[in-house]
Amino acid sequence: MQGDLARLVGADHVESDVALADASGLAGRVPVLVHPAAAAEVAAVVAWCYERDVAMVPVGGRSGYSGGIVPVDGEGARDTVAIALDRLDRVRSFAPLSWRMEAEAGVITATIARRARENGLLFPPDPGAAEQSQLGGNLATNAGGPHAFKYGVTGRWVTGVEVVLAPGELVSFGGAVRKDVAGYDLRSLLIGSEGTLGILTAAWLRFVPAPAAALPVAAAFPTVREGCEAIDAVLGSGVVPAAVEYLDARCIVAAPPPFLPGAAGAGLLVVCEAESEEDRDALLEALGVGAVAPPAGEVWRWREGVSIAVRAALGEKLSEDIAVPVDRLAEAIEGTVAIGARHGLEGCSWGHAGDGNLHSSFLLEPGDAEMRERADAAARDLFAMARELGGTASGEHGIGLLKAGQLSAQWAPAAVAAQRAVKAALDPKGLFNPGKKEP
Repeated sequence: MQGDLARLVGADHVESDVALADASGLAGRVPVLVHPAAAAEVAAVVAWCYERDVAMVPVGGRSGYSGGIVPVDGEGARDTVAIALDRLDRVRSFAPLSWRMEAEAGVITATIARRARENGLLFPPDPGAAEQSQLGGNLATNAGGPHAFKYGVTGRWVTGVEVVLAPGELVSFGGAVRKDVAGYDLRSLLIGSEGTLGILTAAWLRFVPAPAAALPVAAAFPTVREGCEAIDAVLGSGVVPAAVEYLDARCIVAAPPPFLPGAAGAGLLVVCEAESEEDRDALLEALGVGAVAPPAGEVWRWREGVSIAVRAALGEKLSEDIAVPVDRLAEAIEGTVAIGARHGLEGCSWGHAGDGNLHSSFLLEPGDAEMRERADAAARDLFAMARELGGTASGEHGIGLLKAGQLSAQWAPAAVAAQRAVKAALDPKGLFNPGKKEP
């Protein structure tokens, strides 16, 4: 196996017996990891694997939270090739005056955002780990982030994709053109498919002019209900904030905001971002007495550290990314705490309030297997709660290996059958990232 693959990508770009893990805490091993240098080499590797019934796992920046790059355990795991896309790191073209870029899957998220910003443009998707995550992984999960409230998830900013399909064909759907309704929307089908239908190698991205300002506002509230009422007031203010974030009481203790000392002891902290002084003033009014307007840099530096701070509270955490209708957000925030208590765990949540997207977490002590089992049981209750509230098991991280089977509980049998039919049509041998995105 190694010899054949070395002839395709070069001996220096083939690794043997490699451990694969992401931020989910799941891990596994593959016998071979290859690093193609171009889309044509990815196609050659896929063709080799498809001819020999060898499973393939695409690997990006390893910053995902669903175990999407972790190989399936069992007998078949010995016949798996992991395909890293880190060497596909070229910006093939950039046309600032046309607000457009073509970039390969291995380009780092922060690089795209920086190139846009240097030219007075905005690439809105801002998933975490910007200095580590890669475009291909963002496409595979249709990643979101705080600014998805106003600007949408990654797929909204993609006009075309280049992908390797079975049995090793390099094709494109869409491209630089902004409007294309000639065929089925296969571009959108592939975005968010988590590498189960093919391997994305590049994308055409669109930008918009950068807003003149980023002006955060924040306020703390005594209870979850009062905080969620303030979120309702924000959504009814007539202003469309760039972001609407929240932290519950336990998260505030773990990550106290330096710009709002009065948050200590609060039940909910709400942070919004306006893009003009007029909108900022309207949001301050909506949040009510005690709302403040801190510097943007201070707010987002703090916000990026919330997950780390929550993890540090006991040393480990199990965190999920359920989403519910915004009018059920208070129930979900309170429900997370209640579920944790039922399992003898501290439960807390923070996340994207405007989207109803919670990062519901259970605090753990490192290495405590029994505690982890209770957290896994709590996560199953969490998914059930999300369904009962009309929500979903994943708002932005994907299903991966961690949540395999959740779609069968969430969807009707006919919907599950439709997803399986799509998988069978595009990957008849079931070799693209097996075990992931499974209903």
